[in-house]
Amino acid sequence: MTERIPIAGPWVTDLEVSYVAEAAAGDWYGNANSSVAKFEAEFADYLGAGFAAAVPHGTSALHLAMAALNIGPGDEVIVPESTWVATAAPIHYVGAIPVFADIDPHTWCMSAESLASRLSARTKAIVTVDLYGGVPDMAAIDSVAAGIPVIEDAAQAIGAKLHGRPAGTLGDVSAFSFHGTKTMTTGEGGMVVTSRDDVFERISRLRDHGRTAADFKLFSTNELAFKYRMSTLQAAFGRAQLSRIDELLGKKKQVFEWYEERLGMVPGIELNFRQPDVENAFWMVTVVVDESYELSTRKLMELFDAQMVDTRPFLPPLSSLPAFAGYETASDGAVRNPVAYDIAARAINLPSALALTETQVDKVCDLLQLFLSGKEEI
Repeated sequence: MTERIPIAGPWVTDLEVSYVAEAAAGDWYGNANSSVAKFEAEFADYLGAGFAAAVPHGTSALHLAMAALNIGPGDEVIVPESTWVATAAPIHYVGAIPVFADIDPHTWCMSAESLASRLSARTKAIVTVDLYGGVPDMAAIDSVAAGIPVIEDAAQAIGAKLHGRPAGTLGDVSAFSFHGTKTMTTGEGGMVVTSRDDVFERISRLRDHGRTAADFKLFSTNELAFKYRMSTLQAAFGRAQLSRIDELLGKKKQVFEWYEERLGMVPGIELNFRQPDVENAFWMVTVVVDESYELSTRKLMELFDAQMVDTRPFLPPLSSLPAFAGYETASDGAVRNPVAYDIAARAINLPSALALTETQVDKVCDLLQLFLSGKEEI
């Protein structure tokens, strides 16, 4: 093998090229940004949600969600330990305090029990994360939340469902990412989704420098806000990807099933959990290795790297990151959130690119079993 096996990447066809070319030629003057409006309407319709607003990236979607809920200095926002920093960074942007909750050992999503122990009189919102395409126990989360707004970080979970409800409709407001690593991409980009009229009105104003539709042509603003609008060319690309979403999700499911067929019966390893009543989107195939193998996350990554295979670490706990060292709420993360710390130490994401072949999956699985046997070279 002379080429590396990629960890993630898109599936692009001539359809995406044609949509973008059409937008490049025609989305100007009286037709300006028409692809954005179409993309938003089509995305909201796909989810069965009331509103969707296309933005530059998933981080801006989360930022807008928090700003629209009037989260600010002194407020606390609870997030799960196991997520990318972009889930929690907007808490800092609005001046609030991140509070870190543990994860469920099987779903790897927020633990309702841990959430309950983190609530305080200052809790203004809860951010759930649909990690790697799975979803948390939202009935338990909602019961604990008892009316506290829930922001759903669905960045990794387009196509996932809980009891038939699509990821992205499980909270008061949700955020999607269309980064190039995601199942559906616009290169960069994101979407903020809600069915709450009040939240959408606030998002619409905040993402365009504080302007309302009535103020648009007058260039009048009543507050300083943000420039968080998606470009028409990105939106055109996204429309083509959305029209192929079943095909994209089908390939993700196929990749996971290739791994499951080869690794499902290997003792001492755990793959993405198949929850009852959950349709997992399997964005990133993940393997947790029993501690008896004495193979750390970093060691596994080094072994695969030497064999030209790209992997990623299971996301390290947020409270372990130097970026959050200044928050007192991060000081006891390892003690209060042992599941997240334990799994992060012995789990990796395996290659999950949409261009992956079954032959490449064979190679990855053969290597993993070789490493589990104590060998490091073919």
